[in-house]
Amino acid sequence: MPRVSGVLRVPGDKSISHRSLMLAALADGLGEVNGFLASEDCLATLDAMRALGVDIERRGADHVLIHGVGLHGLKAASHPLDMGNAGTAMRLSTGLLAGQRFASQLIGDASLMKRPMERVAKPLREMGADVRTRDGTPPVDIGGGRCLRGIEYAMPVASAQVKSAILLAGLYADAPTTVIAPAASRDHSERMLLGCGVRVTTDGLRTTIQPTEHLATQRLDVPGDFSSAAFFIVAGLLGAAKDGLLIRNVGINPTRTGLLDILRSMGGSIEIQDARQSGAEPVADLMVRASRLVGIEVPESLVPLAIDEFPVLFVAAACAEGETHITGAAELRVKESDRIAAMSAGFTTLGVTHQVLADGMRIVGRPEGDAFGGGEIDSHGDHRVAMAFAVASLRAGKPMRVLDVANVATSFPGFVALARSIGFDIAESPAPRSGLASRVPQVL
Repeated sequence: MPRVSGVLRVPGDKSISHRSLMLAALADGLGEVNGFLASEDCLATLDAMRALGVDIERRGADHVLIHGVGLHGLKAASHPLDMGNAGTAMRLSTGLLAGQRFASQLIGDASLMKRPMERVAKPLREMGADVRTRDGTPPVDIGGGRCLRGIEYAMPVASAQVKSAILLAGLYADAPTTVIAPAASRDHSERMLLGCGVRVTTDGLRTTIQPTEHLATQRLDVPGDFSSAAFFIVAGLLGAAKDGLLIRNVGINPTRTGLLDILRSMGGSIEIQDARQSGAEPVADLMVRASRLVGIEVPESLVPLAIDEFPVLFVAAACAEGETHITGAAELRVKESDRIAAMSAGFTTLGVTHQVLADGMRIVGRPEGDAFGGGEIDSHGDHRVAMAFAVASLRAGKPMRVLDVANVATSFPGFVALARSIGFDIAESPAPRSGLASRVPQVL
């Protein structure tokens, strides 16, 4: 089995990069973002803000200056705002645009146009917004000129995107707006709004925002994306060399790191080093060492805190001794693909014993020494599924080919080069049969 080793840094956090552009656009004055993730998803948000009249300067790959126009300074776009593959951009923009004086339309690529948007549209309509979908999916049409009212909304499912959309609309409401979540979810929006001088309070699972007239500008340093680091965390657990694998400058916001708790409970050796603050966000270096993983029953309370990392968690479970049982993850069905179905199809190709559940999966692990098979796997255009199976190639006994991987660039440009730099034996094939191919080098 190939070994991975070395020191690496993953690109900036995607969730924070989206939000940094939106909030800086609404602020008064010049905002600066370092560590911006220049992925296709985040660039879709950048292009949308420009179309809404915001002057944004790119000073480098990850350095952006935003000339804020103020809370009421956005202008109508001359065309539908294309969010590409970015569900975060579309849902948060729906909340942001619900309180504007002008109408907007949000569209996306073929995958995004199938994703559910009523979960955001419904509470916004309760606030008085004019938000319309087509049978629950995009395009999203947002009428302008509505006066929004503050509401108290109990979310049926924990979702940082829904919560954030409501909070952004709450900036324009006539009274405080409260969101009540059934479980914890990411709190980047709350942290960043506080940094802009907005009154946001959190009491357990209740978050309340006060309407405002001004947002203060910020200088933000975006930490490394934990969801991107997750692929290398699992890779290190499966095959780190003796000295381990060090991942620097990773955001460890506790609403994002459910995967750490899950992997540690499976026996994973992940050491947090040099914990520190980067603005409002906690950051650390992660030392990962090869570990003997064991199957577990994943606590449902951790599911919302690890939902984006589940494809690579499935791979970790497939390499553990014993059975891993995952439930409460029905949200995986409505991501960029049906991630439960996509991972199941890939596992069938690799010979992993598993059972598909409506809201998760039972996975019977194959410990080290019992290699996966090889073959051709369809990622269904899902960046996280594609990268998860790239990690699985570390345990493959035969060559693998992962198809339809262009969307890896939506969240992790440069993934293949970075993976190769620490010991992955993979390459990206050109069109028309675009994919990630792995070989099985000699194990010395």
